[in-house]
Amino acid sequence: MVAPEPGSRIEIQSYKHNGTVHRIWESSLVLKGTESEIIGANDRTKVKESDGRVWLTREPAICYFHSEHWFNIIGMIRNNGIHYYCNLSSPFIYEDKALKYIDYDLDVRVFPDMTYELLDEDEYDLHRKLMNYPIEIDRILQKNLRLLKHWIHQQKGPFAPDFVDNWYERYLTYR
Repeated sequence: MVAPEPGSRIEIQSYKHNGTVHRIWESSLVLKGTESEIIGANDRTKVKESDGRVWLTREPAICYFHSEHWFNIIGMIRNNGIHYYCNLSSPFIYEDKALKYIDYDLDVRVFPDMTYELLDEDEYDLHRKLMNYPIEIDRILQKNLRLLKHWIHQQKGPFAPDFVDNWYERYLTYR
C-alpha cells in the first residue's frame, strides 16, 4: 500500500458494512503518512453526509488511523480541553488520494478528564442485523473496544498528554 506524503491533502471516506458511503471529510492535511499509520489534521473542513447534508467541522482536530487497529481516534481541540471521538471501524486503506474505512457504528466519546461513554449500541445492534455482520466482526470489535479503553485508561497513543498538542503545533507550520 502506498502512503500519503506529509503536507498533502486527502479525503477521508467512511463507509458502512454494505459498501454504501456514510460520510466524507473533504480535505485533511497529512502530518504523518506511513503504510501502517496516518495522522491528519483539519479545521473547518466540509463534511458530506450520506443523506446529502453538508456541514463544517467547528474546531481543529487531529485524526489518528492505524492499519491494524479496528478503531480511529479524533482529538478535537476545544476551549475547555481536548475531546476525543473514537469510531469502532475497520483498519484504514489508502487509495486514490483517499483514506477509507468501514464505520461499525459503535463510538466512544472521551472527555478532557479521560472519562468516557460508549455511544450508539442500539445503532450497532440494528445494523448488525440489517447488514448481517459476521460473528467474527463482533468478536474483533469487542476485542478492539477493550484495547481502546485500555489506551484511554493508560493515556496511550493519541490519549497521551502531549499527543494532540504536538501534532497541532506541526499542523500550524503548514498553514
